[in-house]
Amino acid sequence: MRIIGIVPARMASSRYPGKPLVPIHGMPMIGHVWHRARQSKQLDQVYIATCDAEIMDYAASIGAPAIMTKDTHERCTERTAEALAVIEAQGGDPVDIVVMIQGDEPMTTPEMIDDAVRPMLADESIRVVNLVADIETQKQHEDPNAIKVVLDLQGNALYFSRAPIPSNTRGAKSPPWKKQVCVIPFRRDFLLEFDSLAPTPLEILESVDMLRVLEHGQKVRMIPTDAVSYSVDNEADHRRVEAAMQGDPLMKSYLG
Repeated sequence: MRIIGIVPARMASSRYPGKPLVPIHGMPMIGHVWHRARQSKQLDQVYIATCDAEIMDYAASIGAPAIMTKDTHERCTERTAEALAVIEAQGGDPVDIVVMIQGDEPMTTPEMIDDAVRPMLADESIRVVNLVADIETQKQHEDPNAIKVVLDLQGNALYFSRAPIPSNTRGAKSPPWKKQVCVIPFRRDFLLEFDSLAPTPLEILESVDMLRVLEHGQKVRMIPTDAVSYSVDNEADHRRVEAAMQGDPLMKSYLG
């Protein structure tokens, strides 16, 4: 079985332009993501997918294989699907599983990737997986940059939202607040099927890719993780992540 990772990234982020190349402890953010992802035991190769020459140049400087994609993609999954098609056209063994790894989560660990892939190796009926983590504070629960998710009793996603779901109007002491963590393995054929579907109303409304899956009646298996990982969506996130990564032993393995 061939399993690859693809890190989609672009400079034109509406919330934090140029963020893939912002430095964290002296290395551009996307460099951290690539170096950490390639330590996964499950991945045969990790690619960067981008529409920007600056990111392509940086990828070349660190020896990261990179794919130039169109600049018209609205969703990172669409960029990932295009990169997959290019990779397969270049030859080699067929791809079985594609892990989409967000370029703005520099605290991603190899273990997170391995944990996300493992259920697909055990159960052929699982077509896509997301990691899910506890929300730590009410402030994070109310943050629209944190994608909230509610689960069914089998551990599948019921709904994703940037709004604070579920509500806690009854004042529960430990409300089941969860957030999506964007390490997302797809079966190869399902990623291409996803890409062939038109964007769906709730996906557009919430700006959450996985709602396209749910709106077409498919399941998204959610796998809990205890790993601490923050996305970088603005300068405040950038400062928080840089502080959180201070002394990170994994970072030392590639920064020296």
